[in-house]
Parts: sequence; structure tokens; C-alpha cells
Amino acid sequence: MIENKSVQVAKVAIQMATSTREDEQVLISEFKKDNIFAVAVDIGGNLNTSIPKIIERALVASKRTGIIKDCHVHDGAIVGATREAIMQISAKANGLNVGGKIGIARFGEHLSVAIFLSIGLLHLNEVVIGIGHRSIHAIEDV
Repeated sequence: MIENKSVQVAKVAIQMATSTREDEQVLISEFKKDNIFAVAVDIGGNLNTSIPKIIERALVASKRTGIIKDCHVHDGAIVGATREAIMQISAKANGLNVGGKIGIARFGEHLSVAIFLSIGLLHLNEVVIGIGHRSIHAIEDV
């Protein structure tokens, strides 16, 4: 039994966002044993022009993997958590090129979206992470 579900699901989302492509499937399988559903999606480009694409990728990946159902309440939760994560990273990456991953995790009614990015700035690379959390009704038939 996991004690603090919201903290645990946030940690899983961060792990997914910082994982390598090779490790993703192993992590997903391990988390699924504990009824934690997760997915990761690569993203990149100019942050300002990529925001709609980032939200779309999070939404499509969540639906495709069964993290959420195809309903407006679940769509809103993913979009809201993703926008929250974007707001946290936008101050550092506004107008700059970024590359990284979105990590999404759900455990029962807890949903977290983490965005981990490398920011290209001349020959310097900066990193940033943002996370958003929402509550949705638990999906019974997953």
C-alpha cells in the first residue's frame, strides 16, 4: 500500500520524464505492477511555438495508453496539469529552443505531468523541470 499517492505519482512522472527511451518500457512494466500507469513522450522546438504541440502530445499519449478515458473531464485534467508544468518552465525557456520529455503518471485518482527539458542557449545548456498535478475519478476498467 502506497501511503502518499500524490507524491508517489509525481515521482513516477518525473522518473518517466528523465528516463532514456531504452528504460521507458521497463519502468512502465514495473510501475504497472503497483497499479501506476505511466507514459513518456519526446518533445522539442521553440517553447513558445511548441506549447500547443506539447499539450496535444500529452493528451494523445495519455489516451493511447489508457492513462485517461476519452472524456472532457480527463482531457481537462491532462491539459491543466500540462499547462501548469509549462508555466513553471516558461520563465527559463521563454523564446528558446528546448528538447526533452513529458512524463505522465496516474495512480487511482492522482494524475501528474512532468516536463524535463534541456534549453539550448549558444554553447550553454540549461535544464528545467516543471510538474502539474490533478485529481480525476479513478478509472475502474483499466
